[in-house]
Amino acid sequence: MPPEAGFALLSLAVLGLLLGGPLWRRWQRQRLGARPFPTAWRKLLQRQFPLYNHLPHPLQKRLQAMVQVFVAEKPIIGCQGLQVSDDMRVLVAAQACVLVLELHRQPGATAPHTPHSVAPYPTLREVLLYPGAFRVDAQHHLPGGVVSQSPEVRLGESWQEGRVVLSWADARQGARSGVWSGLGRSGPASAAADAASHNVVMHEFAHQLDQATGPANGAPPLRRGQSAQTWAQVFQRAYEDLRWLADAGEPTLIDPYGATAPEEFFAVVTETFFMQPRALAAQHPELYQQLHQYYLLDPQAW
Repeated sequence: MPPEAGFALLSLAVLGLLLGGPLWRRWQRQRLGARPFPTAWRKLLQRQFPLYNHLPHPLQKRLQAMVQVFVAEKPIIGCQGLQVSDDMRVLVAAQACVLVLELHRQPGATAPHTPHSVAPYPTLREVLLYPGAFRVDAQHHLPGGVVSQSPEVRLGESWQEGRVVLSWADARQGARSGVWSGLGRSGPASAAADAASHNVVMHEFAHQLDQATGPANGAPPLRRGQSAQTWAQVFQRAYEDLRWLADAGEPTLIDPYGATAPEEFFAVVTETFFMQPRALAAQHPELYQQLHQYYLLDPQAW
């Protein structure tokens, strides 16, 4: 065989490998997402994740497909002796995937949207699941460039390199919370409303979206057509209002933890958007509108 022909064949083989991997993964996702959703998984979500029951039927089907892809592709690893079951994987995956149900659709798109080939959170490498709250050695940056370390108890963490850490006890409790379970209220803000809107899975996966292009800062990559200036203005006003109310010890619908940093504000507002949508729309209509445009979802209509 002439050297030129051998080189050409080798080049074709390399090209086939480079193209074949993504194409094969896309085919695998289509196959996984198109499978019938297991009856046991559907019943689990109906019982343990009340929001699922309120989703419009097309979004339910989309969520089912995404959950099957997530469970197949994303390792969920138990820590401190926790044995992770399929039920636990499904419940975590469903809460995470609600955020990205419209991830690949742009406003005004008329083509039918299929989730069968979508990889939810493509940069996510693994989820670590602890039985409950876990202790970490947290770094604190002090004035003068001093860095101190002290132990902290946390319910979740999100790492830019594609790792999410969760407390299973709080992930399970969060799935049952919000107006969907009857625990939340759409009236005046209260401590009960704060607790009802807490969802640690949505919180940490909102950080993953925020970290898509760099460290979390409360400004995730926006959709085409969204105004970064409007986003910044609306979020800054609401963030400053929350800081003032938190400092004054006033009750708030949005978790006061969001007043600690802009990235935490985005994460807790995402929780409220999905867990207490009508209350958020009533109290913070501009904030709700920005999240509605970003997620391309309208939970208050569910």
